Amino acid sequence: GGALGCGGPRRRPPTPDALGRAAGAAAAVAGFVACAFFSAVEMLMVLLVSGQSPWVPPRMVAAIVLGPGIITQPATFDLSIVAMALVVHATIGVVLGVVLGAIVAPFRLDSDVVTVWVAGAVFGLAVYAVHLYVMTQLFPWFIESRGWTMLAGHVIFGAFAGYMYWILRQMDEPSASR
Repeated sequence: GGALGCGGPRRRPPTPDALGRAAGAAAAVAGFVACAFFSAVEMLMVLLVSGQSPWVPPRMVAAIVLGPGIITQPATFDLSIVAMALVVHATIGVVLGVVLGAIVAPFRLDSDVVTVWVAGAVFGLAVYAVHLYVMTQLFPWFIESRGWTMLAGHVIFGAFAGYMYWILRQMDEPSASR
């Protein structure tokens, strides 16, 4: 109960474990949302910059699970391929969000929006390097994606993920400065 019966029940401060779960959830959601945003922008950029079908990127992503044979098929809408691409990209987004949160939180890079935005952008740059120069050893069809549009997309992904993480953490800590 409340002290001397006044003010209702006391609210206990959150435990470090609860804060860790909240930060992890914020990071996962931030990665998911940023990846969804990245996917939509990527499809639009492919159409506007290269003139290719917007269904090429989902095929490339789905090929991680379904195999590279789907890349040689016509780049038209296919619900099963788009669904698989969404599952793969969402999973990658959540994992990357959690990794970003694990980097940002202990170093307090989320102390203000500019710092977390810059940290996220640098993280996006690192993701680009790993995605398009390391992971292409396993998935060589991504080599053709190297370039300024994909680089910009990854930097924007990271910055947006950092920003979303910061916003969600602000919501978890209402007393934090905005």
